[in-house]
Amino acid sequence: MRLTIKDFGLALSVPVIWGMGFTFAKAGLNEFPPIFLMSLRFTLSALMLCWFFPPPVGQFKVIFLLALVSATIQYGLTFTGLKGLDASTAVFLVQLEVPFGALLASIIFKDNLGWLRALGMAVAFFGVGLIAGAPSIRNQLFSVFLVVSGALTWSLGQVMIKKMTSITGFQLIAWLSFFAGPQMFISSLLIESGHLESIKNATIVGWGTVIYLGVIMTAVGYGIWYHILKKYDVNQAMPFLLLLPVSSIIGAVIFLGERPNLSTMLGGSIIVIGVAIIVFAGQWMASIE
Repeated sequence: MRLTIKDFGLALSVPVIWGMGFTFAKAGLNEFPPIFLMSLRFTLSALMLCWFFPPPVGQFKVIFLLALVSATIQYGLTFTGLKGLDASTAVFLVQLEVPFGALLASIIFKDNLGWLRALGMAVAFFGVGLIAGAPSIRNQLFSVFLVVSGALTWSLGQVMIKKMTSITGFQLIAWLSFFAGPQMFISSLLIESGHLESIKNATIVGWGTVIYLGVIMTAVGYGIWYHILKKYDVNQAMPFLLLLPVSSIIGAVIFLGERPNLSTMLGGSIIVIGVAIIVFAGQWMASIE
């Protein structure tokens, strides 16, 4: 099925929304502990959406597990890692979601990986090696590991979502947020500290970040993404995410004053090239089947 003009515009909005989300999240992490910030994000999203979308009766166990994997664990890893990295570096590493997704699809769904996708994976991981080997990153390798682990976990969550056929995109994100908020709050209490202090000292930047992440990035962004993912093939949707680093880096330069170094830009560009090979190889393979 070809994307309609409306759905093309919606799909194009996702990388912009998510890319800017990394920029604003980086600012918010200066005021809130990472997992606590994510718990506020998903709690706000749940409070917004659950009133309008009926509970998915009979699927609570599945959604609870999905929330644990694709929200609590994934965002716990990704945003804890983001705290120790520039937003421009982290957003390149997040692109590994695509090669990880292709690998998991070949294992779980028995999709044909093919030599082109394998080449794309090798290119993408070579780019990660360039970033991780840069002198400016040597003291941040644990943060790199966390973000890469978050990308792997996100891909696993998308495989789980693809198996769910009887729930709409906005209904899914509403009730996923319903479970993810408390899961993250409990996790934060066990792992992090300084919750009350962060609330008392939060500025308009901190609370603005919570609103953007909860309303725009989660409720709107993921609602659109799940709508596109359920309506069209993954190979049609994934190319749009190649634009995510562009919007994030523009935001990081304008709002955070970041200046990505040559190693980051070179390694990040190679990652994007590898991801593009995987995405367009998937489209080519689908067209000849």
